[in-house]
Amino acid sequence: MATYLNFPFDQEVFVESWESAPDATKAAMIDCGALVEDSLIESRIQTDGCLYTVPFYSVLEGDPDNYDGATDISAAEPAGGSQTGVVYGRGKGFTARNFASELSGADPMNHIAATIGKYWAKQRQKAMLSVLNAIFGISGSSGNAKKWKDNHIVNLASTTEAPYMIGATDLNDLATKAMGDNKNLFSLAIMHSNVAKSLENQQLLEFWKYTDANGIQRPTALATVNGYTVVIDDGVPTEQDATTGLTNYTTYLLGEGAIRTAKGRVEVPAEVYRDPAKNGGQDTLYTRIRETIHPNGFSFTAPSSGWTNSPTDDQLGASANWSLAFDPKAIPIAKLVTNG
Repeated sequence: MATYLNFPFDQEVFVESWESAPDATKAAMIDCGALVEDSLIESRIQTDGCLYTVPFYSVLEGDPDNYDGATDISAAEPAGGSQTGVVYGRGKGFTARNFASELSGADPMNHIAATIGKYWAKQRQKAMLSVLNAIFGISGSSGNAKKWKDNHIVNLASTTEAPYMIGATDLNDLATKAMGDNKNLFSLAIMHSNVAKSLENQQLLEFWKYTDANGIQRPTALATVNGYTVVIDDGVPTEQDATTGLTNYTTYLLGEGAIRTAKGRVEVPAEVYRDPAKNGGQDTLYTRIRETIHPNGFSFTAPSSGWTNSPTDDQLGASANWSLAFDPKAIPIAKLVTNG
């Protein structure tokens, strides 16, 4: 059996521990319904490779006929379409020295698995934010692209009353503008810590708490506001406004089933390699993932150049590679820009 840090390394047991390592962000998104593990997509990407396509049917429409015994009943054929997603693969190795100072307790492999689980959780959120940034770059002068740009993006940073930090009603106003009578589908907000601070100062933000091993309640980085679960992450887009000199902050509002995810096939998700010469001898643990994070209602198109069997970070985050597949009113994803 292979060893890592002089401890026995069982690949199957390690991967099981790694996959069960707590991921607070993913848990929050699943609990509020924004992130959905899609079994159909998962079945497709086991065999379809990097790109996959899933069909959908449009909402039934049309006026009913008068049922009076004399009028013929007309029939309408449901319309449909499809959306295309992409699987990205990533790998990372960790040498023994990365963990030597961290090990404690009687179960070092579970500790290493949890540490690696946190690393990949951060990478997953980074990929999700990159995809969200990409789809909000979609624009057009007509059709669904215009509806998307006009109704799902609210920029309050451009107000003449700058600075304009987020207010008590802004998220609700955004939800109404984007989805109208379907605004109840929104359930999650992802925002910068400075935006969260503004809400906290207005006593609008309530942080989740957890009980540690000593029985002490401690706050987490998750909170609620206006009924939305809040994930605080400084990885959301920020930029300095050339006119005001202030920093503009993006807040994302997501709804039930807005993001679909599934794991792709990986033959060897984790393995240990020992180099007896490097640094006098060192062990390296290599980890690999393949997964999809897909905004429901959009399609990904592979770029014409520089394409391999996994999109790069730049390709995944390029607006030019994404297009709308649904009517925007059926997409519970929206963006608010404020400053400070």
